[in-house]
Amino acid sequence: MSSSDSVSRQRPHLALTMGDPASIGPEIILKALADPTLTQTFDLTVIGTRSLLQETYQQLYSQGEPLADPDTFPIMDLPLDPNTLSQIILGYGNAASGKASFTYLETAIAQTLQGTFQGIVTAPIAKSCWKAAGYDYPGQTEVLAQKAEIDRFGMLFVGRSPYTGWTLRTLLATTHIPLNQVSHTLTPQLMSLKLDLLINCLQQDFAIENPKIVIPGLNPHSGENGQLGTEEKEWLLPWLETAKKQYPNVEIVGLVPPDTMWVNPAKAWYGNRLSLTQTGYPSRDQPTLSMNQLADAYLALYHDQGLIPVKLMAFDQAINTTIGLPFIRTSPDHGTAFDIAGKGIARETSLKAAIKLAAELTQQKLK
Repeated sequence: MSSSDSVSRQRPHLALTMGDPASIGPEIILKALADPTLTQTFDLTVIGTRSLLQETYQQLYSQGEPLADPDTFPIMDLPLDPNTLSQIILGYGNAASGKASFTYLETAIAQTLQGTFQGIVTAPIAKSCWKAAGYDYPGQTEVLAQKAEIDRFGMLFVGRSPYTGWTLRTLLATTHIPLNQVSHTLTPQLMSLKLDLLINCLQQDFAIENPKIVIPGLNPHSGENGQLGTEEKEWLLPWLETAKKQYPNVEIVGLVPPDTMWVNPAKAWYGNRLSLTQTGYPSRDQPTLSMNQLADAYLALYHDQGLIPVKLMAFDQAINTTIGLPFIRTSPDHGTAFDIAGKGIARETSLKAAIKLAAELTQQKLK
């Protein structure tokens, strides 16, 4: 390997899509890239429309927030035709902004598959705007999977506690489907696919050789032996026993009642802040959780079972990463927030975390 190849592998190149240009995407990008320490160990190129980034910069500059000047960082400029450009107004998502955000994502994927980038960070898009523009996809995850020509993929949410440093990882078995479809969509085959993806991700991307994974039941109290639902008794528990034998080097715990599964993760996330004395102040005597009480990852069976606790604990820190792709993809765990776009109050915390995680995972993948 040449020295230039070695440097390239040590310093990954990431693409950052602008997301919906009428959303908070341009603002949080400018705020995130204002941090001079952010890209010290990797390179990053924004995929979007330079004129729209400059417009946002000019609008927010007078408010005194630290912003990166679009002339000071790499941009793969995708100019929009005058008609489309005239319809993009901060705070008002529509077909024009949907078309632009889809183009940014398509370009990032194509360039990554060609080897220009090793990973993609995606700013938020609006599915309704995609649909208005004629793109009928449940979300960015499905576009990434289709363009990469894979059918084994998953949505993993990762957050690192600012209080204790503990890392929460939650994979969803089912994602954006109505609640009344969950029990029909869940199958032993789907659970095996998601569990296999999660184990491979923990071992390869996070270097956890013998992970511990906790899996909840589907029904209240995990069905209570068939009294509150029959899925656990009929197939989830038999599937679980088979999975434990299939992965002898992985500690698989379950089926944990869904309402109590999140107690220890919450304690690990908040530390002493979760235990209050009679005065209402944090107690200093809260017993420390031992590592065997915690898991390396949690496999939630449906969207809200996993994401209500994740967003309650880690709304500003959580990152959505698509596992199973031939490259790293991360995204902040929040939406377009059209209602505050252009007001200078959007927080870039989750985007910065997504960028940092993409760099870490890419570096791990390239070792």
